[in-house]
Parts: sequence; C-alpha cells; structure tokens
Amino acid sequence: MIEHGLISDKDALTQRVGELLVSVGLTFDCMEKYPHQFSGGQRQRISIARALATEPEFLVCDEPTSALDVSVQAQVLNIMKELQRQRHLTYLFISHNLAVVRHVSDQVGVMYLGRLVEIADKQELFARPRHPYTRMLLDAIPKMHDTGRARTPVRGEVPNPLNPPPGCAFNPRCPFANERCRTERPQLIDDGGTKVACHAIEEGRLTVASLAEA
Repeated sequence: MIEHGLISDKDALTQRVGELLVSVGLTFDCMEKYPHQFSGGQRQRISIARALATEPEFLVCDEPTSALDVSVQAQVLNIMKELQRQRHLTYLFISHNLAVVRHVSDQVGVMYLGRLVEIADKQELFARPRHPYTRMLLDAIPKMHDTGRARTPVRGEVPNPLNPPPGCAFNPRCPFANERCRTERPQLIDDGGTKVACHAIEEGRLTVASLAEA
C-alpha cells in the first residue's frame, strides 16, 4: 500500500492491514505472528488479503485451493465469493478441480494444451458440454446416480505441449477425429451460445444429443 502511494501514515497502515485481515476471517492480532504460526488455510486467507490491499477490480486466482483439504477449501471459496459480492470483484479462476469451478464460476473456459476448446456459461457447460474433451472431463467426475452408465474413456497419453500434434491437439485421443482434425486446427465457433473449437461439431458429425449418448 505504501509502494502504491495509497497510505503513508503508519497508524493508518496498521488499521488498514487489520481491516483486511478481518475481511478474510482473521483477527488483528495475526499481524504479530510469524508465517510458520499459520495453517495452510490461514496463509491462503492472508494471500487473499494481500491481493485486496490495492483495491483491485480484477484478480487472477491460480489454483487458490489446490493444497487445502476439502473443508478448508470450502471456507476459502465462501470467503472469496463473499468478497466478490461486497467488492464487485471479477475473478479469473484457474483450476483443475471441476467441483470448485462449478462452485465459483459464472462462465467457464476449458483448455487443452494451452488452447481454449470450449467457452460457455457454467450451467450450459455442465449440462450440455460440446467438445469431446470437456465431456470426458465431466465423465471423470464420480457420480453416485450414474453408476453403470457407459462412458467414453480418454485414450492415449497427453502429447508433449512443446511439440503438439498438427491439427486439433486433441485428435490423437479423440474417438471422433477424422483426417481434417489431424491436419487443420479448429477455431472457436458459436454453437447455440457456446463457443467450441471442434470440426466434428462444426460439420454436424457430433451434436449435444450424440455426446449425451456417448
């Protein structure tokens, strides 16, 4: 805050730090503690407080809950959602945990080997995924009521991201790939409000209904 010229008075700085700590569920006396005295969840809350110090409107959150157990994850996510509501924040939330993504997101982008393959509103993406990779990701989530349902397994290994395959990067693992998929990189196209990079969707070889049956 001093570095950015927001506060210069020491007493005001102390008060501001205390307020930030309280906003993430900690207390004023945490200012007197050393890092090793905090739990993983408390350290993550402190990281959030530090990020809020300059009054940002946009925060990039890169795997903010990945090292935390489930109960602490829920606490941190609830704090983030409450801060978002209070401060009108926009988050770019990066995570491999689809349950977390579903809890915090309004719009979701799915990436494969560094490229977006699908962008959709949260409800639409989880209910009607377009891209085969998105569908396979969702199929990998255990669901009690779907026991025994046929799933399309992900085949093969993830290619080297430094030397991706030509065409669609997912083509070596995709059961719907054809020659075009192996030679021409698909671009994001609009499909009923969802943006998807898939030749099979574009050509009509693959529909939301056929994915649901896969």
